[in-house]
Amino acid sequence: MKEESNKLCSGKAILAIIIFAIAIIAAVIVIVVLVLKTGNNMNSYYLSDTICENDESGEKKQCYRKINVNMEHYISELDENVIRTHVRYENRYGIEIAADLYTKKDLDKSQKNPGIIIGPPYGGVKEQGPSVYANQLAKLGYVCLAFDPSFNGESGGKKRKVSSSDIFVEDFSAGVDYLGTLSYVDRDKIGGIGICGSGGFLLGAAAIDSRIKAVVTVVMYDIPDLNHVVSDEDWHKKQDELKIKRWADVDNGNQECEDFYESDRVYDPKFPKIKPDTDEYNNFWKPFYTTERGHHPRSTGGFTTTSQFSLSNFQVTDNVAKIAPRPIFFITGDKAHSKDFTQKIYDKVKDIYTTNKIREIYSAKDAFHIDLYDDISKIPFKEINEFFQESFKLN
Repeated sequence: MKEESNKLCSGKAILAIIIFAIAIIAAVIVIVVLVLKTGNNMNSYYLSDTICENDESGEKKQCYRKINVNMEHYISELDENVIRTHVRYENRYGIEIAADLYTKKDLDKSQKNPGIIIGPPYGGVKEQGPSVYANQLAKLGYVCLAFDPSFNGESGGKKRKVSSSDIFVEDFSAGVDYLGTLSYVDRDKIGGIGICGSGGFLLGAAAIDSRIKAVVTVVMYDIPDLNHVVSDEDWHKKQDELKIKRWADVDNGNQECEDFYESDRVYDPKFPKIKPDTDEYNNFWKPFYTTERGHHPRSTGGFTTTSQFSLSNFQVTDNVAKIAPRPIFFITGDKAHSKDFTQKIYDKVKDIYTTNKIREIYSAKDAFHIDLYDDISKIPFKEINEFFQESFKLN
């Protein structure tokens, strides 16, 4: 009897040890997963060293590094005085928008504070340029909302990588909706910043949504306008090509999408290999999107081919003059290839504004287009802050 009791006790002890060991292993796994998901270390962001292989022709080598697509990665380091919170809300089409809310740690939430919605470059995500702007402006007391457009990044939309003039405009208004639900945000002091392609969509939103009280465009691209500066002959030729693409989508059961950058490749890990002051640096986005500087697995650049139907038919800046008298601040770079877009829109509105409602175009010195995505030494945060202070009468 005693022997059986000892065996029973021994068995229980072994079982307890096994359970304890399993618990320890599980805890380690959880910790590793959390580190991978929340870390901002580029070394853990990559799963491999540089790998080189021949392309399909067998002639040219392509070099890349495998990345952890599930890892949370931001191109800017969160300031120690700023809190970043993941939030989700729906736009009026029922599409869930994924966004990050940035607030100062000692923000007085018993008071009404100004809010700013920040949209990414065309094809970009909230973890890239918007994180840079939100981080800097939150330190100054603004409640900042950086979002992923519908169908892109972590936002909803069943068909991925769709581009839509109307829906991208709506995404800014949905951001106003969300900020307006926060008890510590002043509904009469909500502005927006649109970087690159988002600049055009923000202008479209502000033209119809007077809740957006102040607008800042940075190296603006008017994406739909690209489809309108063509001859009638080229227009019809393009539409004929699109109808073939759309029938192909119907027959294949999916929408064609050609990404510019592959989510698991970083072609130039050590930036910069493309030197500034060259046409390649100025006219293309490779130095930002495909290097450690700005690469993100959810930002692949391309959109579905048939997105051109929406972009061709629906302009977003036709009513820009109706933003008046609400203030607009246009920012570009003196070396930005996109500055003609800014000048074109500025010329549309400058004559209807009084001098205190619109500023002369701010041209950042020695700044290429992509420099105003992330280079805080060139982005005029002082002037942006002054603009919002004046617009919201915060002084």
